[in-house]
Amino acid sequence: MSVANTEANTEATEVDVLIVGGGPVGLTARALLERWGVRTLLVEKHRELSPFPRSRLVNARSMEIFRQLGLDAEIAARAFAPKFGRVRFRDTLYDGDFATAAMVGVNAPIPESPVIGVVTSQDRLEPTLLAAADGQVRFGVELVDLTEGPECVTAVLADHRRGGQTRVRARYVLAADGANSTIRQRLGIATDGPGAMAGFTTVVFDADLGRWSAEQPAGLYFTSHGAFAPLYPEGGWAWLGPTPEDTGSTDWSDLVSRALGPKADVRADVLRVQHWVMNAFVAERLRHGRILLAGDAAHAIPVFGGMGMNAGVADAHNLGWKLAGVLHGWAGPGVLDTYETERLPVAHLTLGQAVANTHLALRVQSRRREQLQAGRGAAADQVELPWAERFFAQLGLVLGVAYRSEAVLSDGVAPPEPSDTPADYVPTAEPGHRMPHLWLTPERSTLDTLGEWFTLLTADPTPWERQSAAPWPLRIETLADEHRDAWNLPPHGALLIRPDGHVGARWHDRPPNGHTLHDALDAITGTNRPR
Repeated sequence: MSVANTEANTEATEVDVLIVGGGPVGLTARALLERWGVRTLLVEKHRELSPFPRSRLVNARSMEIFRQLGLDAEIAARAFAPKFGRVRFRDTLYDGDFATAAMVGVNAPIPESPVIGVVTSQDRLEPTLLAAADGQVRFGVELVDLTEGPECVTAVLADHRRGGQTRVRARYVLAADGANSTIRQRLGIATDGPGAMAGFTTVVFDADLGRWSAEQPAGLYFTSHGAFAPLYPEGGWAWLGPTPEDTGSTDWSDLVSRALGPKADVRADVLRVQHWVMNAFVAERLRHGRILLAGDAAHAIPVFGGMGMNAGVADAHNLGWKLAGVLHGWAGPGVLDTYETERLPVAHLTLGQAVANTHLALRVQSRRREQLQAGRGAAADQVELPWAERFFAQLGLVLGVAYRSEAVLSDGVAPPEPSDTPADYVPTAEPGHRMPHLWLTPERSTLDTLGEWFTLLTADPTPWERQSAAPWPLRIETLADEHRDAWNLPPHGALLIRPDGHVGARWHDRPPNGHTLHDALDAITGTNRPR
C-alpha cells in the first residue's frame, strides 16, 4: 500500500530523536541519550523483543560502555561464566576437540580493561537494555514514510497492533533497523562489500547434551554438521547451519538429531526456527541530513568473530554525545559529520576482518569433512585452523581504534594507521585513541571518570580550574604521578577526554593562555562560540 498521500489520523508527536529499530543498538542509543536528557521515541516493527539468540558475544569494549550505564554487573550475572569464552572444533558434538580457540578478553580478565566480555544470547541482553531507560517504546509500529525538512524529519508510523497511522516530528532520526534497513533503502544509500554471503538457519531446541559439553564448556562448538551453541546458563541450545533447499518439508527435529551424529541417540525438542542471510557490506554514507545510520543498517558484519553487534554499540556511543550536544546547544550541527568520518573507516576494517574470519572458518570445516570422507582421519595439524591471532584475539579492533576527525585535536603526533593485525593493541593516550584503562583505586578505573561530560585528567589541576568551560559539561580529575607516568604525560600536562572515552586533546604543559580549554572544546564540538 502506498503511504505517500495517506493522512495520519492524529496530530504529530514531537521528539528530539526518533530511533527506528529495537535491537541492541537502538536500545543502547535510547539508554545513552536518556542519560543526556534527550527525549526519544523508539519504534520496532515486531510486536516484541526478538525471541532468537542472534548475537552471542558482548566484547570488552561494549561491556565498558554498559559499565558506564551501570549495566555491566547485571549483564554479566545473566551471562555464561568466563570458561565459556572459547570455541571448540569437533567432527561431531560427542567427539573430542580437534582444535580449540579462546576468546581473548572474554575467557579471562585482561589488564587493558576493567571488565571482560561475556558470552550471552541477544534475547537475554535486550531485556536488560530495554529496562535501562524510561523513554517511550512502541512495539508493532513500523516506519512507512519519512520526509526530511530543514528543521526536522516527519515520519509516518503504522501501528500494526491497534491499526491506523501517526505522525512524529523528530529533530533527528537514528536508523537502527537492521541489514535490510527500510530507511537506508528509502534514502537511496548504496552499500559496498560482498553483500549476501550465504543463507543460514537457526534452530532453537531443548536436549540433554551435558555429557559432551559440561566438562569442556564453550560458547560455540563447530562441527562438520553445523554449529551448536548453549543458549543460557540454565539450559537450551541452538543449532546453526546452512538453510536446506526445501524448508517447508524439513523435519527440524530430525535434522538437528542427525547433525548431532549417529551415536548421539538424542531427540531434539525444537522450539523455534529462524532463517536468515549472512550479509557483508558497509553503507557508503552514515548520514543523510538529519538521518543517521547505525548498527546493521550501517554495516552488516558476518558473525564469525562476534563483532557485528559490538560495532553497532560503539556507533551509538560515538553518536550519543554528539546528538546531545547539538540538541542542547553546546555543539554545532557539523559535529555530526564526524560520526561518519570516525566510524566509517572502523566499519570497513571490521568487515574486512569478519569476512576473512568467515572464509577461514568455512574452509577449515570443508577441509575437515573432505579428510573424513576420504577416510584419512587427519590430525589437527594437517588442517588450516582459524585461531591465529586474527580470529578471536582482536583487541586491536576492540580497544585500539583511533579516530581522526575535526572532533580530535592533534598534538603534532598523528595517530598510527589502523593495524593490519587486529590482534595488536598497545595502550596509548594520544589524541583519537580510547583512553587507556588504569586503576585509580582498587575499584575505580580511569574509564569510570567518564559520563555525560568531558573529562580533564591532569596532575596539576589548579591552572585548568581557573579556566571557564561554559557552556560545555566538564569535570576535572586529578591524576597521581604513577598514572601520569604510565601515559608519558609531563607533570603539568593534561588530557581532555570526550564523553565517548576517546582522547580529544592533549597538552604537554600548563595552558598557554586563559582560553585554552574554551578553544579546545569549541573546536571539538564545532560551535565557533566567541570567548
